[in-house]
Amino acid sequence: MMVSRWLAVAAVMMLPCAAVFAASDRPDPRTLMADPEQARADYVEHCGGCHGVTGDTVPARLPELAGRVGWFMCTPAARAYLIRLPNVAHSRITDNAQLADMMNYVVFVIGGSSAPVGTRPFTADEVARERPLALTNANLTAERDRLTRQLVRQCHAPASIRDLYIGAKP
Repeated sequence: MMVSRWLAVAAVMMLPCAAVFAASDRPDPRTLMADPEQARADYVEHCGGCHGVTGDTVPARLPELAGRVGWFMCTPAARAYLIRLPNVAHSRITDNAQLADMMNYVVFVIGGSSAPVGTRPFTADEVARERPLALTNANLTAERDRLTRQLVRQCHAPASIRDLYIGAKP
């Protein structure tokens, strides 16, 4: 039964993510986190220095998160990538539920409406499963390039998702 449920979820995750829905079709992102204020504080402390408090990194040469990071929830591989990022997987936040909340803040608050409607939030179990599979700086750029190409092709993400930030090439 658990395998069939997983297969059903995987099948739904593979569907194209191009549909545009009204804001009323999206859940209040604060309901996806146990403590939204703690999730925001964790983001600001652990990620905001490089990615910016609002996810806008310009002019830094880091991926801009604002209005874009949610596209990575469109495929299982891209979703796992977010948890496997070195600074996420090796975060000083050792509690997996707390890290899941922070990543839900990133995806659903900073990412705004870029997450496909119906996207399930990260869970502590998912974080615990993906953290040991952390990417290294050596394979990070190639994996991001591969996944963003897939997001554009399969999920109809805007081609600019391949840019580090709007107007800059990878």
